[in-house]
Amino acid sequence: MKFKDSKAPIGTDTLIGQGSSAEGRLECEANLRIEGVFNGEIECVGQVVVGETGEARSNIIGADIVVAGKVIGDIISHGRLTITGSGQVDGNVNVAKLVIVEGGLLNGSSQMEKTSPAVLPVKEVKEVKEKSSKKSARPEAG
Repeated sequence: MKFKDSKAPIGTDTLIGQGSSAEGRLECEANLRIEGVFNGEIECVGQVVVGETGEARSNIIGADIVVAGKVIGDIISHGRLTITGSGQVDGNVNVAKLVIVEGGLLNGSSQMEKTSPAVLPVKEVKEVKEKSSKKSARPEAG
């Protein structure tokens, strides 16, 4: 009996389990979860999760990154970096979105780049400012 899988597998998730350690350069086409120790460079197309028991002495580049353990190194993400209440990042971060839950630690600098907002021409910005200043200059009726 044959089963047809309507979804082609994107890739297999990678796990560095608790009690394991690895070293070197890690490139992932799918997601990565670290519960053990990793030393080196990480570049991941998918999500990177450093679990509560995980430690990464690494520079990390990933789509979305969740740190519940410890990261010593810089983080770059065009998505979201979430540092949970048990998470700690000792390094600089350059991300689009940053979430630090109460208890989470970021020891380093953060740089965030705004996603492309709708930009008004200078003339329209001046008109908006003029209209708002005229409205605030009116006395209240009463």
